[in-house]
Amino acid sequence: MVTLSGVLAQALEVVLALAAAPLLKGWVDKCRAWLQNRGAPSIWQPYRMLHKLFNKESVVAAQASQVFRGAPYLVWACMALACGIVPTLSTDLPLTPAADAIALVGLFALARVALSLAAMDIGTAFGTLGARREMLVGFLAEPALLMVLFSASLITQSTLLASIVGTLSHRELAIYPGLAFAGIAFTMVSLAENARLPVDNPATHLELTMIHEALMLEYSGRHLALMEWAASLKLFAYSCIGVALFLPWGIAQAGNPAALLLAVPALFVKLMAGGAALAFIETVNAKMRIFRVPEFLMMAFLLAVIGMLVHFLLAR
Repeated sequence: MVTLSGVLAQALEVVLALAAAPLLKGWVDKCRAWLQNRGAPSIWQPYRMLHKLFNKESVVAAQASQVFRGAPYLVWACMALACGIVPTLSTDLPLTPAADAIALVGLFALARVALSLAAMDIGTAFGTLGARREMLVGFLAEPALLMVLFSASLITQSTLLASIVGTLSHRELAIYPGLAFAGIAFTMVSLAENARLPVDNPATHLELTMIHEALMLEYSGRHLALMEWAASLKLFAYSCIGVALFLPWGIAQAGNPAALLLAVPALFVKLMAGGAALAFIETVNAKMRIFRVPEFLMMAFLLAVIGMLVHFLLAR
């Protein structure tokens, strides 16, 4: 049943994601600069970049089709919808019955396919190279992400994220070995999916090593702004998935709209801690060779499967 408090919580989640996603990226970049003893950029730098790009004219190749022109809007919409599906502030969300963990992974896959097709649409060498690498990463990362979500769903007997969060947050504090393996696997998948070290370097422009940047070389102006914004939303969505599965405390339950006031600062504290941890992981790791990425993601898949097997063994 759709309630007024649920609609308000849903709207607040989407607005918060759209507004705070660039801020999370700026926080990660600032923490990484601190850890590397470099001059830290302003935490508001992503907003300034988006403002500059939105005010620039988009230059589109003459042979570009509607696939190239429409991909930024589709990718941005998929990431915004994914942020609305994940219960970051409340479990009372109107989108919850219509979208479960499988649909969430499907949104990420749809955005990846659209981005890859747009990169190949122009016909440049680097765009095609980036599309192949992106599809390789997605082919290995999506099954691992599904196994992570299934590991959590086995505990709650539901694939609905709101049900998973509601059940885990009401249980007494305990260590679940299956979730411990799933947490490690999720961290590895998140690094790969968001083009972070050691899988990819978001700050590089070396043609032979970049993956995500190669997909967006032909974009400019508002199209590039949407792509950059969508990348920030994807990082925000993955961070919120990790918070919802492994740190669900502080998320408001259905029928308790007053708890939203405490859920917002609790979410920001968790995201700040997660952003600092991501910056630390990127600082202590070097970028691996592209040929090692399949091994990295296969290890994540095996850890997620081990988490499921451990749950079955302990449930007997």
